[in-house]
Amino acid sequence: MNKQTIKKKPDKITLRIRPQTSSKALIQAFLLSHGRRAVLIGGEVLPLVGTALVAVIAALGRAAESFSGVGLWSSLVPFAGMVLVLAVVLFLAFKLWMKIRTPLVRRSVYLPALTAVVVALGTGWFSSGREFHRDLVNLRLLVGGVQEAERTTLSHQVYAAYRRTDLAQMQALVERAKPYESTIREAASIYGVDAEVLMGVGAAESSFLPRDSKDGGRGLFQITAPPKEILERVGKQLGDKPLDWRNTRHNALLGAATWRHYQKEMRNDLFLSLLAYNIGPKNGGLLSIMRLYGARDFATIQPYLQNLPRDYPIRVLTAALAFRLHRLEGHLPRYEEGDNAMRIQRIGIPGLSKPG
Repeated sequence: MNKQTIKKKPDKITLRIRPQTSSKALIQAFLLSHGRRAVLIGGEVLPLVGTALVAVIAALGRAAESFSGVGLWSSLVPFAGMVLVLAVVLFLAFKLWMKIRTPLVRRSVYLPALTAVVVALGTGWFSSGREFHRDLVNLRLLVGGVQEAERTTLSHQVYAAYRRTDLAQMQALVERAKPYESTIREAASIYGVDAEVLMGVGAAESSFLPRDSKDGGRGLFQITAPPKEILERVGKQLGDKPLDWRNTRHNALLGAATWRHYQKEMRNDLFLSLLAYNIGPKNGGLLSIMRLYGARDFATIQPYLQNLPRDYPIRVLTAALAFRLHRLEGHLPRYEEGDNAMRIQRIGIPGLSKPG
């Protein structure tokens, strides 16, 4: 029997064509991969940089306090040596972190960032304490020089004035101010001035008992003779309404615009601008007095103001501090009780520092 040759049909070959990955998908994949890496790096680097900054401020502030003075060997050389030691310590700390980081990454890519955040939280807790606040003040004095020394001296005059204040009377003033507060804050916002300081100006000028005074002052801010450009500016703000000096809103706008004018004239020096506001434009105002005697700041102009209220900025800022404390704490704490002094200093004076 002849064997027949059996022909097998060839197997069917199925061709699967892989769709090409779109450029959009590639970009999304790239961003997803590198975006996560960027987040992890940022979560590690930023907390460590913050920690380093706090350490530098604390170290330099402590050195500024320990080696204060002008002696070459007693102050300047030790301070320079401290800076050198600080640089070495930071370098060694960086090397130590890189050494620790390797085993952390092996366990989890998230561990370095988490560890850095924990370190930063500890640093944040330290920076909220008294010691760091003192170091920060010392560093400001070091970097700010004469200007910061003057600011610090005058700040303590404000704190001392608040300490001597009859808090019952100040509380009554705060209560009287409440009906005017929203109007004053609106005026402050329009002309870009500190609202709490503007409240202090109102307190010093009228004690929030608007009236006409014997020297020609009118209303809440005791406006007398503001510069012509101020009247024009406020007039434009009011539109078609005629300017009424006894209208609380109009008076507040005039007060804010006038103080802003003197801020520009005094190059944003808080104390000088308040003093200029109080003196007004008579006889050329404060600027002409400073030019006459060659005074350059609040400290050097004071001896020439025998017949003028040298304490006006202190009174304004003392009231402004009271408004801030009442807003933040709901009452006026006694400066000398417990740790109130340090807490109030951390909160800061309006116009000089933001609430701590």
